Amino acid sequence: MAPMEIWLRLSGVRGLKGEQRNSIANFLIHQPRTEKPELVQAGLMEEQQYAFLHYSSAVIAETYAWLDQPGHHVITCDQKRYPERLKQIANPPSCLFVQGDPGILSTPQIAVVGSRDCSVYGRHWGRYFTQTLAQNGLTVTSGLALGIDGVAHRAALEASGKTLAVLGSGLNHIYPQRHLGLANEIVSRGGAIISEFPLATRPHAHNFPRRNRIISGLSLGVLVVEATLRSGSLVTARLALEQNRDVYAIPGALGNPGSEGPHWLIQQGALLTAHPDAILEQLQSDLAWLPSVTEASIYSQGEDNTSLPFADVLANVGDEVTPVDVVAERAGQPVPAIVAKLLELELAGWIAAVPGGYVRLRRASHVRRTHVLI
Repeated sequence: MAPMEIWLRLSGVRGLKGEQRNSIANFLIHQPRTEKPELVQAGLMEEQQYAFLHYSSAVIAETYAWLDQPGHHVITCDQKRYPERLKQIANPPSCLFVQGDPGILSTPQIAVVGSRDCSVYGRHWGRYFTQTLAQNGLTVTSGLALGIDGVAHRAALEASGKTLAVLGSGLNHIYPQRHLGLANEIVSRGGAIISEFPLATRPHAHNFPRRNRIISGLSLGVLVVEATLRSGSLVTARLALEQNRDVYAIPGALGNPGSEGPHWLIQQGALLTAHPDAILEQLQSDLAWLPSVTEASIYSQGEDNTSLPFADVLANVGDEVTPVDVVAERAGQPVPAIVAKLLELELAGWIAAVPGGYVRLRRASHVRRTHVLI
């Protein structure tokens, strides 16, 4: 039996730990036959023997056909190109299906995760942090989901960086389907999409916690942008802590459910991260490859102190949705004048129009609460 087939069959056997699986695979690969006596000698229990011998032949045939296509790879635990960081976790996947560049799995990575139903605030800061981290040489790893995951992948691509997507389904079932184009762009731009699940596996709910351990296991640390208290992002953060990875959390506005997860993580000891430089500086002490953290900033440190003609208006737009009439009342100016100024601030990237009013995106050190009249 070919080594690849042995690894595929072992991937369907439950109850095997990483080192145990590696030892069994190494034993079976060197046997002239792979039948029940050899499985007993390898140490497999009755149910495990059954799972090995009755692994789907259709899945094996599909995998070999898939491997014939360019850019398709299956990386097993015994191969040198299997990422070293992933070997260190408690239950590393025995096989990784990879579409794209397999070398990216061993690059320094930062995981960026967050809510599928993210706010404008979360999108803005998720994009800003991710672009800065990608421009400083970190591969951005996420789960291709809606919301923050998609923001992170796209931001890395916009910054001409590399990104890696870990799926909770087989590579023949990209989920969500609306991100099929994004997945193809990730691969075409030098990144990769990966999964431990057989190619035809559909996105069942119980797959995603297993997927999350790979996201955190591949990474040096996990950045949580927005998350509710009951979310997969907090599962990823917990797994990161178990794997001795760093956890970073971006604080948010009080009253926003998406801020509850990061705030809880900060209470538990996660690093409150107000700027991507905090992440880069922490990693820089251990990673000599990192360039100066100020070289690749998308927004310079001094940009927030540039001339701002409507500081009195900006000061009255909050992190939560602020209606136009409330801004006008606070600033003590007529609504028509406020509307024109809000439009200019929006075009300059300081605020964003959302249903019901505006929200603040960026902050300037010279915009003080002294500009608030009431």
